[in-house]
Amino acid sequence: MEALSIYVPKLVTPKEYIASGHRACSGCGEVLAVRYVCKALSRNTIISNATGCMEIISSQLPQTAWEVPWIHTLFENAAAVASGIESGLKARKRKYGYDKEIKVVAMGGDGGTADIGLQALSGAMERGHDFIYVCYDNEAYMNTGIQRSSETPFGASTTTAPSGKVSIGQHTWKKNMAAIAAAHDIPYVATSCSSYPFDIMYKIEKAMKIKGPSYIHILAVCPTGWRCPSNATIRVGRLAVESGVFPIYEIENGKYTLNLDYPKLRPVADYLKSQGRFRHLTEENVAVIQEKVLEEYNRIKTLSHMRKKSK
Repeated sequence: MEALSIYVPKLVTPKEYIASGHRACSGCGEVLAVRYVCKALSRNTIISNATGCMEIISSQLPQTAWEVPWIHTLFENAAAVASGIESGLKARKRKYGYDKEIKVVAMGGDGGTADIGLQALSGAMERGHDFIYVCYDNEAYMNTGIQRSSETPFGASTTTAPSGKVSIGQHTWKKNMAAIAAAHDIPYVATSCSSYPFDIMYKIEKAMKIKGPSYIHILAVCPTGWRCPSNATIRVGRLAVESGVFPIYEIENGKYTLNLDYPKLRPVADYLKSQGRFRHLTEENVAVIQEKVLEEYNRIKTLSHMRKKSK
């Protein structure tokens, strides 16, 4: 619970680093997450932003919603551009004595991170660049028409994996990007959710102090693609965490900490029935998902408890 209690509202800056008036959908959980991330980053940053929802809604010429240095990249190379910026800052410091501390941050959606951009991200983490990568995971390619990604959960209906008489919808399980990032032996990996603003800000501030790569994976509810009311964004995100569908945890130098450990998880059905993309699922389908969720949640919980015992 430490991660969620470190802040009190009066200590959060009122300054907004992504301006209002952008074109995000009503109730967008992704732009909420961006807002919280930027509050923790403040002005000491340069952002490399992959093509995706957040680029589309924020940067139509001649306008921009960004109040920090920001670069629009292609879908696949946000991490590569961040690597170049970070290397350029190092060269400037070495050659000209430039001493201002600037953190480079790459941002992308689940498609631009887990699919199209995975090679650039893996390379940047393997090389050890000093940067933060933030994935805003709304579980599909939302800005181009709700197509499935490798982060789309099992059983969800999308435009390219529709449910019907011969298909359950998405038939593969969600890719575990936190585990993939941790496999690169980087100093810091964390998950969070846009329904938990103080947790996001705590983890971004933590990553700001780390030398080397950090990876933060944020679940961001998309009312449009998830087929839920726009005023239900926070509630649906909390249901994802409270049911164990999306655990909130940290991996620091390979050691796990489960930040929210519920004595009893809510039934997965409570989460699934809040969204139209799962409305076709049968009780048997829900039981399969419930079993998988408990298996993964207990795995993380066990690893977290192992760390506590080692202390």
